[in-house]
Amino acid sequence: MFGAPSRERATSQIIKRQSIWTRLTHWVWVICLFFLLLTGLQIFNAHPSLYIGQQSGFEFSNSIFSMGAIRNPDGSISGITTIFGHRFDTTGVFGYSGPEGQERVRGFPAWATIPSYQDLGTGRVVHLFFGWVLVGTMFVWFVASLINGHLRRDIIPTGRDIRSLPSDVAAHARLKFPHTRHYNVLQKLSYGVVLLILFPLIVLTGLSMSPGMNAAWPWLIEIFGGRQTARTIHFITMALLVGFFIVHIAMVLLAGPLNTMRSMITGKYRIDPETEEGK
Repeated sequence: MFGAPSRERATSQIIKRQSIWTRLTHWVWVICLFFLLLTGLQIFNAHPSLYIGQQSGFEFSNSIFSMGAIRNPDGSISGITTIFGHRFDTTGVFGYSGPEGQERVRGFPAWATIPSYQDLGTGRVVHLFFGWVLVGTMFVWFVASLINGHLRRDIIPTGRDIRSLPSDVAAHARLKFPHTRHYNVLQKLSYGVVLLILFPLIVLTGLSMSPGMNAAWPWLIEIFGGRQTARTIHFITMALLVGFFIVHIAMVLLAGPLNTMRSMITGKYRIDPETEEGK
């Protein structure tokens, strides 16, 4: 491991893989999504339930997800998370959490929200600020990617990519991650779903919950089947983005974090010599 450089390392090549626009927008998105997630959970805590439809309330039975608390016969309090009518005890994490002796009823725990205390007004202000920064960055990325070919070359899969999908899945299952000049098909598919589907979806569902946007674009909320359905889709999309982030970090660690991080900071990336031919 610490001996003389191997033949592969001696003959490998360092290329410029990421443009300045890809790198800048990537890190701006990281910051935006961090604050959007934690302030979004703060906003959710103001009413920790999700519904399907236009309305919600005591006279409706359209709740599909909720966090709350119940008092037990012995006087203790338990946190309860309900999913499609099935109740789960989540005391200490969801529904009822806090330091010992200072527990309180709340959806997500204090460590998962910004601010940590309940402050809907601040949560909304910060959430909207980073939401618009996200939208602006998306626009910059899209225009730059059209001009420099990043969208065509690295995001949209080709027929050849689709044909290589089974072998690429098999290679990932064996934890083999070749370092090539271009993204593999799984990267293209996952980045394409995030950038071209999930990002626009979370923005549009967020806008559909704004009274101002409802007045300007009343058709927007109708597309999503009502305000409560839009809120639910917004929450689910957030959960999918969190799942993508977890998998993304795992893949970075498995594929070689130094090489991958260097490409997203400096743009330089070391590729395997045997993969360069024909690329």
